[in-house]
Amino acid sequence: MIPAPYPKKLPKAILFDWDNTLVDTWKIAFEAMNQARKTLGLTLISIEEFWSRPHHSMRDAALDLFGDHFKEGERIFYETVDKLHLKEIKKLPGAEFLLENVKGLNIYMGVVSNKDGLHLRKEVEHIGWKLHFDKVVGARDFEEDKPSPIPVYAALQNSSIIPGHDVWFVGDSIVDVYCARASGCVPIVVGHGEASKQSDIVHAKDCQGLARLLANL
Repeated sequence: MIPAPYPKKLPKAILFDWDNTLVDTWKIAFEAMNQARKTLGLTLISIEEFWSRPHHSMRDAALDLFGDHFKEGERIFYETVDKLHLKEIKKLPGAEFLLENVKGLNIYMGVVSNKDGLHLRKEVEHIGWKLHFDKVVGARDFEEDKPSPIPVYAALQNSSIIPGHDVWFVGDSIVDVYCARASGCVPIVVGHGEASKQSDIVHAKDCQGLARLLANL
């Protein structure tokens, strides 16, 4: 279902979040956060607490996660991510089918993620999806990360597409919804997390559900 404020037509561009929208990476981030907290002598984060967090970039979350030792916490976090992320990343069911269908519709595609840009682009290439995307934007690539609209503007910069209702922003977290709204794009939520309970969003159960929605427009 597409709520009344948004046009019921194919978008000109779709910008995707990465982690837990197209790929299954949550265990990597969860383990890296707790490895850093354990090393710093902090209590470990539960799975429930991990999922309840708004999923800001590490640049924006480090102080809250690691306190006064946030620089050391970040270092340990990324050291752990480096060891795990290419070995443990998995495509979410239906994600490849969705991307291939969007490509076939000649819709501009990009990634706007709060994952560090260097790690993000390594993952996109490793998983074999580099050719699907016109632009891949991660954390620290620009002066602000999601929910700022700046990464959205950057992802569309070399296209003729203006952020607005011709652009879908697809993600799984509340930060993605805020980013979509801040940039004037249509917020699309996949999955059944807290973000799916927001009003005036388009909700798809999963990647297959989003592909079906596109096919019916």
